[in-house]
Amino acid sequence: MGSYATSPPVRRSLHGLLVALFVVALGVVGALAAPPSAHAAESTLGPAAKQSGRYFGVAIAANRLNDSTYASIANREFNSVTAENEMKIDALQPQRGQFNFAAGDRVYNWAVQNGKQVRGHTLAWHSQQPGWMQNLNGSALRQAMVDHINGVMNHYRGKIVEWDVVNEAFADGNSGARRDSNLQRSGNDWIEVAFRAARAADPSAKLCYNDYNVENWNAAKTQAMYSMVRDFKQRGVPIDCVGFQAHFNDGNPYNSNFRTTLQSFAALGVDVSVTELDIQGASPTTYANVVNDCLAVTRCLGITVWGVRDTDSWRAHHTPLLFNGDGSKKPAYNSVLNALNGGSTTPPPTTPTGGQLRGVGSGRCVDVPNAATADGTQVQLYDCHTNANQQWSLTSSGELRVYGDKCLDAAGTAVGARVQIYSCWGGDNQKWRVNSNGSIVGVQSGLCLDAGGSGNGAAIQLYTCWNGSNQQWTLT
Repeated sequence: MGSYATSPPVRRSLHGLLVALFVVALGVVGALAAPPSAHAAESTLGPAAKQSGRYFGVAIAANRLNDSTYASIANREFNSVTAENEMKIDALQPQRGQFNFAAGDRVYNWAVQNGKQVRGHTLAWHSQQPGWMQNLNGSALRQAMVDHINGVMNHYRGKIVEWDVVNEAFADGNSGARRDSNLQRSGNDWIEVAFRAARAADPSAKLCYNDYNVENWNAAKTQAMYSMVRDFKQRGVPIDCVGFQAHFNDGNPYNSNFRTTLQSFAALGVDVSVTELDIQGASPTTYANVVNDCLAVTRCLGITVWGVRDTDSWRAHHTPLLFNGDGSKKPAYNSVLNALNGGSTTPPPTTPTGGQLRGVGSGRCVDVPNAATADGTQVQLYDCHTNANQQWSLTSSGELRVYGDKCLDAAGTAVGARVQIYSCWGGDNQKWRVNSNGSIVGVQSGLCLDAGGSGNGAAIQLYTCWNGSNQQWTLT
């Protein structure tokens, strides 16, 4: 598991020329959502994914299966299951040489009894090791790792479709180094040893490497993982697939080059999977983008979301899943279902059209001071001109972009929070509803875009909506 991000629904009705933009954007979105005539639209996620030969799965916790709402949603919507914790090392081998498959088997049996395939997670990991394993090192730890792989895979031999053999072996940050762990200290070849042991234990299972914060193609961690997989393929190390956890959040925002990442790994001759998807704020647009990225890559096997309802999430406070706590569907659910049914592999357009964002009360324009491009630069009012630092484009997802790749961004959700420019990442703090009365409301905060004065240099902020002229805008 890794860090986090935000986003919900977008609706627009526009003031003046904004009305025309809305019609254009809405027409494009409608066209993207239309299902192809080749398939009847499915009403649930698993069958919709199956149309393209993929799965849409979920992480299941055994102790929640007694919750009828939880179990009903999981059974109705998904066609693949991953045990959230029940197949990790501490759960399966709490004492050395003493395996306990009770909880893991409960998840497995529930899945197969309901017609679902099962992914195994995870065989070798620096975290959630039982105490006895934490106290080992060197060759003793290496042997214990191999023994664990053999014991678990022999128990589930021929039953698990994909195994996350090794999990999270690379360090966070920009070093591109391996994570410092007891497994790594046993020797740099420990990952290769784990994969070779897994192949011998169950030749029929797909063997995957799984990690987080590796979705951005330009990240050092991604490139390090890519180099390892390329080396393994060149030397015949038995690796079949790579799992991208896809915990998208403000620390690891979704980037449109995720599709490039998936394609680049697939080109090495491995399958790819989205294994632990959750998105801070559950942005419908970002969820759809991830689905379309998988659909665009032939070797993408499927997608697993990490939990059923927001209240079941390991990051519940980020409301990152497709169902509310009461079991009701969120807007992101419909976005995912539409994408799976439509099979669209074309992302929504980013810049339909645009111009100056002019304050009704002041007659001045929203301006990036001194034509700055640095993230975090607070925007202001200034005399209108035609330079690039006053040219804003409204996208079909509700972003207001300047310079093409910088978004109007709320730095918080409280009254008085600064409004700034920031690299676009798909979060709800970068999404805006532009209303017929000229107000522009932050999707995340529900507060209005507000000018703190009417003169040159007046700061733009978030403020409680009150229909004042300093909160009314036209895009001209």
